[in-house]
Amino acid sequence: MLTKWGTAVVAVAASSALMAPPSETNVPEAPEAGPSLTNAPQLPKPPPLGAREQLGLLQPPSGASANIAVKVERDGSVSIAEQVTVPGGQHLVRRIPLKVPAGEEQDRVYGVRDVSVEGAGKTESNGEQLVATFDGGASTLKYKVDGAVADVNGAQQVRWQVASGWDGELSRVSASFSAPTREMPTVDCFAGPLGSDRQCSLAETDHSGVVRIEQDKLAAGERVDLAVGLPAGTVPANARFEQIASVGGAFALTTLAGIGFGALALFLILGALAVVLLRRRDKGALTAGAGPVDVLMREGGRVSFASPDGVLPGQVGTVVDGTVDVVDVSGTVVDLAVRNYLWISEVRGAGTVDWQIARRNAPDEHLVAFEREIYTAILPEGTDSVLLSELRGRGTVDLRVAGEAMYADVVRKGWFSRRPDKGKSKLTLVGIGLVALGLVGTAVLTFTAGHALLGVAVALAGVATLLGASWVPPRTSRGRRLVGQVRGLLEYLHTVKVDAIPPADREMVFSRSLPYAIVLGDTEHWLRTFEGLDPSADGSAGLYWFGGLEGDRDLRRFAAHLPSFLSALDGLLAESGHLRSIRPEPVPA
Repeated sequence: MLTKWGTAVVAVAASSALMAPPSETNVPEAPEAGPSLTNAPQLPKPPPLGAREQLGLLQPPSGASANIAVKVERDGSVSIAEQVTVPGGQHLVRRIPLKVPAGEEQDRVYGVRDVSVEGAGKTESNGEQLVATFDGGASTLKYKVDGAVADVNGAQQVRWQVASGWDGELSRVSASFSAPTREMPTVDCFAGPLGSDRQCSLAETDHSGVVRIEQDKLAAGERVDLAVGLPAGTVPANARFEQIASVGGAFALTTLAGIGFGALALFLILGALAVVLLRRRDKGALTAGAGPVDVLMREGGRVSFASPDGVLPGQVGTVVDGTVDVVDVSGTVVDLAVRNYLWISEVRGAGTVDWQIARRNAPDEHLVAFEREIYTAILPEGTDSVLLSELRGRGTVDLRVAGEAMYADVVRKGWFSRRPDKGKSKLTLVGIGLVALGLVGTAVLTFTAGHALLGVAVALAGVATLLGASWVPPRTSRGRRLVGQVRGLLEYLHTVKVDAIPPADREMVFSRSLPYAIVLGDTEHWLRTFEGLDPSADGSAGLYWFGGLEGDRDLRRFAAHLPSFLSALDGLLAESGHLRSIRPEPVPA
């Protein structure tokens, strides 16, 4: 049987062996549970047992103290009993952290259960920490910890802060550690502020394999951090680590982020195919045509003209080429005269030729917005007639409002999904929404759940949608159908047989079709087709909407003079600079 001094010699020898500098054989490289594990210091040998008494290490504590028993269970949980003594009249609080740093990019997470207090104490848990409150006297806090055992480099390590989070000083902390193994465990114990490498006052393993820890004067906020090495497979490992939600970690390529970018790639491929298909279909509408269109309506032996889908001359050019041109306005002026709102006449002076536009009927509900704007731009309120030379002398004709109204009208009629010049489509708004959602989602995910690349993928989908919206033709299926009908209208202008139209209706059919021939670049051919028409056949002196050529028995002189009027009007309107002034090329018959 060992004597008292023999036991002391064994303890000192064991302490000397345990406190030797850590090596690959006695200190495994564990996942960090806090800065205190990294670069463990060269531990000096603890003082001999007799010297400890001289140093006051074994003196009874004079203030608050804690004696902790740590036991590793066979299921991997750790049972802990803390006997806390608080001098009378004092009040101490311990906040036990359940998440501690384990490196720069992860935290170690513990779980606490089966919490109970005996004596003058109470506890509460908020998921982040277990808060224990102790009043004067002796109390015992018991609980079980999950997550303290980790497999490390072919061995196991049990890690727990046996004392931490106290709001006051402890004069002494003592602890014991036991585990279900016959092999002698290795131990590291650090005291002081979190991250410090100061050794505990005492850390040794006795002959029975129980680790003994002592620490004097633990200041408020300091900790005693215990790490014990066990043989591999001693108990089931249950350590749990969580990535810290850092900016760099949030943008890691996770499985979820990979799925998001895969969906983005599929979206881009399908979107590109859709854009190509729509552009090909739109281009085909401009060249395919719909065959001859029957624009002559016959009823009771009478014939009248009706445009396809009710399209007006000023709208035809915009539907075909997506822009409002000067010729569209000129065709509208002639159409307003044909429909008895204006009167056009040639005015000859001394070696000069001018053109007069006069008010015949005021604008009414039968005119659409752009027609009213063109009407009032030429004949403002209070003006009954004007010469083109007078309009030129006053300055340019303001056609900005008229042009805006013409663009808006083709959208209102359903031929375009948006303004063909610069309007935003619903797809553009969707793209803006996706970009905004992606940016907000990226910011939120960066500082919460991670997977921030999902937000980036959504934002990129929004950018792709915005780009695709600018490439998607704005012309709708109804607009494409109308383009084909316009080509059919051109074929009608080329192939109409004057003799097939009753004489009483020829002047009306000619006049109602003329504005469409103007905007489609087929004016000369249309005039030649009807040059033999006698405008006085109905008893009037000439064309009912055009003056200056009264008494003519055919339209030959009119066919020579109308192009002069159109050239003068085009030139005047082009000076405004608000519209494109390209006149369409004549379509071959």
